[in-house]
Amino acid sequence: MGGGWAGLVVAVVGVVGTLGAALLTQNRADRTKRLELQAAAEQRREERLHAEALLQAEQAEARRREGLELRRRCYIGLNTASRQFLTAMTNYLHALRHDVDEDVDASLAQLETSRSAYRDSYSEAQMIVPRPVLDASGVAKTRLNTAYGKIKQLGPSLSGRTAELQALEDELHQKVWPYVGEQKGAMRADLGVESAD
Repeated sequence: MGGGWAGLVVAVVGVVGTLGAALLTQNRADRTKRLELQAAAEQRREERLHAEALLQAEQAEARRREGLELRRRCYIGLNTASRQFLTAMTNYLHALRHDVDEDVDASLAQLETSRSAYRDSYSEAQMIVPRPVLDASGVAKTRLNTAYGKIKQLGPSLSGRTAELQALEDELHQKVWPYVGEQKGAMRADLGVESAD
C-alpha cells in the first residue's frame, strides 16, 4: 500500500502544482494587466494635466497680450490727446497775438474740442493704466489744466499783446511740455519700449 499512497500523493501534488501554477500565472497576468492599466491611466492623467497647464499658459499669454494691446491703444490716445491739447493752447495764444477775430474764435473752438478729447482719453486711462503711468499722467493733467485755466482767464485780455502772450507760451513750453514728455516716457517704459525723449 505504501507505493499506492505514494503514487496518489505524487498525483495529488502534481495536480495541485499544475492548478497552483495556472492560478499563479493567472494572478500574475491579472496583476500585470492591472499595473499596465494603472500606468496608462496615470499617463493619461499626466497628459491631461500637461494639456490643461499648456492651455492655462496660452490663455494667460493671450490675456497678457490683450492687456498690453489695450494699454498701447490707450497710451496712443492719451499721448495724442495731451499733445493736441497743448498744441491747441499754443495755437490759441498765436491767434490772440495776431488778433484776428475769426482765427481767435476758430482756435478757441479747437482748444475746447482738444480739451474735451483729452478729458475723455484721461478718463479711459484711469481705468486701464498701471499706477506709475497714472501718476505721471496725473501730474501732466494737473499741469495741462492749470495752463488751460490761466490761458482761459488771461487770454482774451491779452489779445494783441505780444510780449505777454509770448511769456505765456514760454511758460507752456517750460512748465507743461516736460510733464507731457514724462508721461510719454512712463507709457513707453510700461510697454517695454526704451524711452526716447
